[in-house]
Amino acid sequence: MGHAKYIFSQGELKRKDNSITFVNEKGNKHIPVEAVKEIYCFNEITVNTKFLDFAAKAGITIHFFNYYGYYSGTFYPKESLVSGNLTIKQAQTYLEKRLYIAKAIVKAISDNIHELLYHYYRHDKKELKPYLDWLKNEVPAYLEKDLDIKQLLFIEGTIWQRFYESFRHFLPEDFIMNKRVRRPPDNPMNALISFGNSLLYAKTVSQIYSTHLNQCISFLHEPSEGRFSLSLDISEAFKPAIVYKAIFEAVNKKKIKVDKHFSKKLNYCILNDEGKKIFVEALGEKFDSVFEHPVLKRKVSYNTAIKLDGYKLIKYIMEGKPFKPFDMKEQK
Repeated sequence: MGHAKYIFSQGELKRKDNSITFVNEKGNKHIPVEAVKEIYCFNEITVNTKFLDFAAKAGITIHFFNYYGYYSGTFYPKESLVSGNLTIKQAQTYLEKRLYIAKAIVKAISDNIHELLYHYYRHDKKELKPYLDWLKNEVPAYLEKDLDIKQLLFIEGTIWQRFYESFRHFLPEDFIMNKRVRRPPDNPMNALISFGNSLLYAKTVSQIYSTHLNQCISFLHEPSEGRFSLSLDISEAFKPAIVYKAIFEAVNKKKIKVDKHFSKKLNYCILNDEGKKIFVEALGEKFDSVFEHPVLKRKVSYNTAIKLDGYKLIKYIMEGKPFKPFDMKEQK
């Protein structure tokens, strides 16, 4: 991914003059400050306050992941993009219009999963027709009803569950999963989904940071302490286009193999270092790929599209303009 640096080995990040150096047993590796906006740490990385102060002044965001590939947290520069007025309006919108925004997100999830599955349906996977019909006809009918947030979350959960069930029609048998298991994942597909979702979440945290939105006030997910729940909301519509497309392509093209790229210990399953590198590269290609934006009439990357969804939300909060999250059908 452009302007992103990924570190898979143990070591130390240090300031060296006006640049960054990564130090480990293999030696020193120079990281040009002007070429990096985000650093992703997938192993035990040591930093000190001198380095963090330098990274903050350079506007560099640093994401940390644990042994399982789960997102641990983010260091990002001091809040400079904060708007008290928008935060007040965002909270007011949560109280008065939460269901409108939450429904728009769930509809985007459903529409984008439909678009992704339709690709396989067109390529002779006719067994997907019941899933496509349900997404196209029944889900919109559910969403038109007068729902509370719990009912809406149940519909969202059902959409994902039926999506997982469809995998058996177009993925190799050793990547089929019986159910979604998160912490820790118990099979290769769960491991790929968990790792991919963690990376998308971290990327969304960075992009939402670039807007004036408050990361803690969300609409579909419950606002809660200890996580940036708005980034969970914004990332949902992008999962089919980024995470699942990357997974399906890597698996079907045999770039990632069960017997080569996973570490199985006891009853859980995680990507090994080689597997992580391959999958990060596959995700990076998705984040960096561009499409013709239907409104801006210019090419934008999927990475930028995440930020643009944040701006769409601001337009709704401040001006009442309809909120329509990212739509795969509109990409050219």
